Amino acid sequence: MSTPTNHRYCVIMCGGVGSRFWPYSREDCPKQFIDFLGTGRSLLQMSYDRVLPIVPKENVIVVTNEKYAPLIREQLPDVLPSNILLEPARRNTAPCIAWAAYHIAALDPEASMIVTPSDHLITRENIFLDCVRRGFEFVESNDALLTLGITPTRPETGYGYIQVGQEAEPGILKVKTFTEKPNLELAKVFLESGEFFWNSGIFLWKASTIIDALHKYNPDLTALFDRGKADFGTPEEEAFIKANFIACPSNSIDYAVMEKADNVYVECVSFGWNDLGTWSALYDNSPRNSDSNVTQNCSVLAYESKGNIFAVQQPDKLVVVHGLKDYIIADAGDVLLICPKAEEQRIKQMVNDAKISFGDKYL
Repeated sequence: MSTPTNHRYCVIMCGGVGSRFWPYSREDCPKQFIDFLGTGRSLLQMSYDRVLPIVPKENVIVVTNEKYAPLIREQLPDVLPSNILLEPARRNTAPCIAWAAYHIAALDPEASMIVTPSDHLITRENIFLDCVRRGFEFVESNDALLTLGITPTRPETGYGYIQVGQEAEPGILKVKTFTEKPNLELAKVFLESGEFFWNSGIFLWKASTIIDALHKYNPDLTALFDRGKADFGTPEEEAFIKANFIACPSNSIDYAVMEKADNVYVECVSFGWNDLGTWSALYDNSPRNSDSNVTQNCSVLAYESKGNIFAVQQPDKLVVVHGLKDYIIADAGDVLLICPKAEEQRIKQMVNDAKISFGDKYL
């Protein structure tokens, strides 16, 4: 018998900085709060809108860094204040998910939950909704940790890969192995084998199941949260987190649990998905003109220039270029970035160099 939908929760992880989208994405306003696609909704708001047909809005939990509380309240006014969990420090996804699971389990021991990043682009949303409903039904009737796997379309080196094993039920398979961000040659082998799927970073499980897995595979983390177990779901929870969260070891849920557990499954899905982690990803998901240029929020005169993305935060600015091919031109007012798309993996290093040279002024 399936669990009633009022026992279903959504956790939106919203604490990242998005440094690969610098200079648009900044410490004070990371990429998840920006309307990159010109829809009138930020990536976070689109993530929230997407789950409302599946999860009651009072069951949507947002986990974020405490400095982003005003942005969350502004962009998601319907989220209950008690459902905004404010991390006092960044500790990656394992502590984030652990806190959310302990919080939800204290409120509802029968809870199941979907965990989703706040900055992904998903198209064909009806297919997404069907996949998530099916995923909920699977984890509610099985002791399973489920991830959504995307059929790879190219030998991408920026994503994690999941190797699949035996089928548990149609479309849901046992996971053999996880591989983090392979090199190009290995990515080509994965693509050709047909046994590998991209790891979307979207997970479903019962709150009790992920807590049990964390106890088994990351006992240092659960020992910390167990000390405050009586505080979760009460007014004392916030004080406990403020005092203890900073002591959590920084770790991703993939390394902490998913690569070790023996009850991990993948649902192979076919909705459009992109983690929108880079300028090239935004380029790939934006309309292009006859010269394959993408313009975001600006006017452009481009001569003998193809395959570029132009993004400007002042809509009245004219960009004039000659002889540029496959470049990122991103103007954020006090920072102008001009970088070949092929070298965009170096943007993180550029951010570090800007910090070394100028402190936090341009971050």
